[in-house]
Amino acid sequence: MPDPSVIFDRKRVRLHRERSARLQGDDFLLREMVQRACEKLSELNREFPVALDLGAHGGTFGRMAAGKFGVKTLIQSDLSIGMLCHAGGARVVADEEFLPFAENSFDLCITLGSLHVVNDLPGALIQIRRALKPGGVFVAMIPGGETLKELRQSFEKAEMEISGGISPRVSPFVDAREMGALLGRAGLKHPVIDTEVLNVEYDHPLKLLKELRSIGEANALIHSQKSFTPCPVIMAMADHYMRNFSNEAGRVNATFELVTMTAWKG
Repeated sequence: MPDPSVIFDRKRVRLHRERSARLQGDDFLLREMVQRACEKLSELNREFPVALDLGAHGGTFGRMAAGKFGVKTLIQSDLSIGMLCHAGGARVVADEEFLPFAENSFDLCITLGSLHVVNDLPGALIQIRRALKPGGVFVAMIPGGETLKELRQSFEKAEMEISGGISPRVSPFVDAREMGALLGRAGLKHPVIDTEVLNVEYDHPLKLLKELRSIGEANALIHSQKSFTPCPVIMAMADHYMRNFSNEAGRVNATFELVTMTAWKG
């Protein structure tokens, strides 16, 4: 019997990242996350001699944070070997759900754009807390519940029109209001949750789909259809998207909600 707690196919998550590593898509969203995370770390005004970048993708944080925040050793970890080939320095292939790091290892754990496709988020947070040294800092950023709401609605309308039912096409995202409680359950102290909404314009909804695929954010839901989306559904989705979410210039808007979490190990 299928486990209802398993939402994401982690094998597909890894394959999507491997494909993204080959395509080397312009992951603007990850760069936005890294920039904001660096601003957050600057505000903390302390040094982190040993740091872990969990879900490092291609090493964007390592490059942008080089020489900053007192980091002497940065371990970069990712599910994808291909992604880590684009990073430098110390690298470890690891699943965010099964961390191989010893207790009390890191002054900082930063994870950007990865925890939203973890099945057991409370369990992952507990493992992160264990890996932090006493007084260590956890900084994470994930897409929030408003992310890609236009795309989700357009696919739902299209599938109802074409097939009379709905198949999950866009991953569910965490509600920011739940994150403080999750951090507390994991034993992390003094959680601070911030949200910010980015509105990004595209020439066409299909350009958005292509970009999501190129940055490794294609559908990884375990109960989604494994076959290709029928062309009539895609065309109906694009039509609904353009009729309801385009501006005067004919470009379409995509919403990305960024949820930033900061917490400490007691």
